[in-house]
Amino acid sequence: MSQTPDIPFHPRSDPRIPGELSLLHVREVFTDCVDFVEMPLFIAGDPEKSCTMLYIAGMARNERANDYILRPLSQNEELRNVPVKKAMELMCKGALYNLSVKMKYTMDEIVGDLIGGAAVLVFPGERGMLSCMVPTEEKRSISPSENEPVIKGTRESFVESVRTNTSIIRRHLKTPSLKIKEQIVGRQTLTQVDIIYIDGLTNPDLVKETERRLAQIDIDALLESGSLEEYLKDTVKTTFPLMLSTERPDRFCTGLVEGRVGVIADGLPLGYLLPGSVGQFFKANEDKSKNWVEVSFLRILRYICMFLALFLPAIYVAAVNFHPEMLPSTLAWSIAEAKLDVPFSTVFEVLLLLLSFEVVQEAGLRLPPAIGTTVSILGGLVVGTAAVQAKIVSPAVLIVVAAAGIAGYTSPNQEFSGALRLWRIGMVIGAAISGLFGVMAVTVLLIHHMASLESFGVPFLNPFAATGGSVEDGVIRRPLAWVKFRERALKTQNRRNQK
Repeated sequence: MSQTPDIPFHPRSDPRIPGELSLLHVREVFTDCVDFVEMPLFIAGDPEKSCTMLYIAGMARNERANDYILRPLSQNEELRNVPVKKAMELMCKGALYNLSVKMKYTMDEIVGDLIGGAAVLVFPGERGMLSCMVPTEEKRSISPSENEPVIKGTRESFVESVRTNTSIIRRHLKTPSLKIKEQIVGRQTLTQVDIIYIDGLTNPDLVKETERRLAQIDIDALLESGSLEEYLKDTVKTTFPLMLSTERPDRFCTGLVEGRVGVIADGLPLGYLLPGSVGQFFKANEDKSKNWVEVSFLRILRYICMFLALFLPAIYVAAVNFHPEMLPSTLAWSIAEAKLDVPFSTVFEVLLLLLSFEVVQEAGLRLPPAIGTTVSILGGLVVGTAAVQAKIVSPAVLIVVAAAGIAGYTSPNQEFSGALRLWRIGMVIGAAISGLFGVMAVTVLLIHHMASLESFGVPFLNPFAATGGSVEDGVIRRPLAWVKFRERALKTQNRRNQK
């Protein structure tokens, strides 16, 4: 890739903070940082043996530092009668009441621990420094998911702390085969990103590919979910999501047991399951908690609603403008009579309502909940009733667009539904150009696009593109006792999931 002459390549230094480990050097790193604190201490009250405790206010918890470090350091008489080096060894072996007391010898380690909430003990004349983890661990409490309603399931969701999230996953999956690997992403944020899978079940090639893609991410900041998703998925030249994101630990763990790889990042209250496929986006969280006949019916209904949301406005435009013989005579007369006083064409009416629908939805999402609800109600009244009464749009168009919009919300995944809304506008434009022929042309283009997509080697159209055998859990959810095997497309090491 060519580089602009006046802009250098993205600099990378390893180590990040070069130079010898020393108290003076640490002070230089944290110059102009008002939250950086130095505290001189005496070991066991002996003025001849002193050290300095370093910590960052707000990151280290005061109570823990007092109880786990300061109290034993001042009260342990054994530390008074031994040399400083021996005292440091005793501190590493239990003289300090802390589970994590380690000697660190590089600036990167010490600075990273300080930012992570450690209290660091510096001893004059000694090469290393003692790092004692006493983080605040202040975080949002675990609560039910707001974006994925819980009907029958666990009342908990992921939070922003990656260690809290891994502990939730551990409580759901108690197997020692659950493996958690970690990489640091972001030069400035140093974000912890964990790769989670079940050893002996998940395809090891899938794990390696996930590790490789994470290692290739070289950005300054990883603060948003899109920063992680766009770098991990196979291509960004698509409107469809190629990885399933979820706030619910139970669904995340279900994906791990299916043989997928999970990815969670510190600061993001959600987890990713990969590879992703169309079949995943039509499965709701409670599908395995309800009767299989009811769930099968609801899944079929979701697929029907997906086609209605995608094709209904375009078919209406094609039928009114190019193929009026498709409509019953009574309906055709009714539509023609309703359009007598409307000055705009059918295509303009449909596109106007579709765009108005998107504007109202976006306004409702961006505003606080109380105001957002009011805006949605007012927008619905203005866009709906007022537009019809003012003869700007016909009632039939309003009914068609509203039906398509409501049908789109039946999708359990709103990212997938959002992608369909964009293609729906393309369908309407195709219908406006050449009727049903245009609709079919855009449909062929859509199918070709979706068929060309892959997510970590798995066809995006799975289960419809699955080969080499039947799909065990596709559109129809069979009784759980009948589903003996995992998905073939995932290439798991152990396909059988029950007797």
